[in-house]
Amino acid sequence: MLLRILHRTVYDYHGSVNMAQHMVHLTPVNTGSQTLLEHALRIHPEPAARNQTVDAFGNLRTFFSQQAPHHTLTVEAESLVETSEPLPLPDGPDWEALSWEQVREHFRYRAKAPYDPAAEFLFASPYVPRDDAFTAFARPAFEPDLPVLDAVRALMERIHTEMTYETASTEVNTPALEALEQGKGVCQDFAHIMLGCLRSLGLPAMYVSGYLLTQPPPGKPRLVGADASHAWVSLYLPLPPVETASDSEAAFEPRGTWFDFDPTNNRCGWGSPGEDYVTLATGRDFGDVSPMRGVMQGGSKHTLKVGVTVAPPDEFAALLRR
Repeated sequence: MLLRILHRTVYDYHGSVNMAQHMVHLTPVNTGSQTLLEHALRIHPEPAARNQTVDAFGNLRTFFSQQAPHHTLTVEAESLVETSEPLPLPDGPDWEALSWEQVREHFRYRAKAPYDPAAEFLFASPYVPRDDAFTAFARPAFEPDLPVLDAVRALMERIHTEMTYETASTEVNTPALEALEQGKGVCQDFAHIMLGCLRSLGLPAMYVSGYLLTQPPPGKPRLVGADASHAWVSLYLPLPPVETASDSEAAFEPRGTWFDFDPTNNRCGWGSPGEDYVTLATGRDFGDVSPMRGVMQGGSKHTLKVGVTVAPPDEFAALLRR
């Protein structure tokens, strides 16, 4: 499937901003289930400096600075991405038989055990603390010896069923525990809650930000800007590391794969939950992959408008003319 995405952010400052520095994660990554074909990042006013780098998680990020007074800031990221349906799990191991306890034991500390980079997604992060409330919520889904994919699907379904999706019920900095307690939130909250549950049981999982092609009701047109940034979760499925040749001492290569779960829509798959998903960036939580953040001098108050349009290319131009 070909999808064109326009992510438009407009800041209207109440007063002049004299200087500003911003970091954006707005460039979709290449994965096994998607290929970035085109990308353009348009910034107005034109920044004084701008550069693109790769962060610690392999995401493309762009830094830019404004060094002249301005009252508005517009950032438009337009991308064309080719996506595919979720793929079959890689041949070899019986992934479906891997129990959740086996995954937990793989990451249990042992002296001189080989390092698996996925271990960094086991720990608390700024938006996802370790707390017994997550463990209590997750436990009913994790029966003894249950295959990890079945257990995590059950957890995903529980979040989808028992939590209420309600726009504006939370803010970007609402703690995951607060969203869990009130029983409602948006996709960011659902992802953070699922991360907290998985990590509390010793299962490594990362936050995925991206976009989803939302389908309008029958007979209704797709609304420009009605779509928004989306978020879901990816679980790591490990295999025992294998010894590899090394000039000095024994080296080990970790093996494993990531499997995606979207608790907001109760969908999952290897590579992505579906061909209507576009992965933008991955990290420990929202703070690592915020679409746009920065600091500024002046303009202490502002209004913010964010619109995301995701559509097949043959529909896209007509949508923007409406």
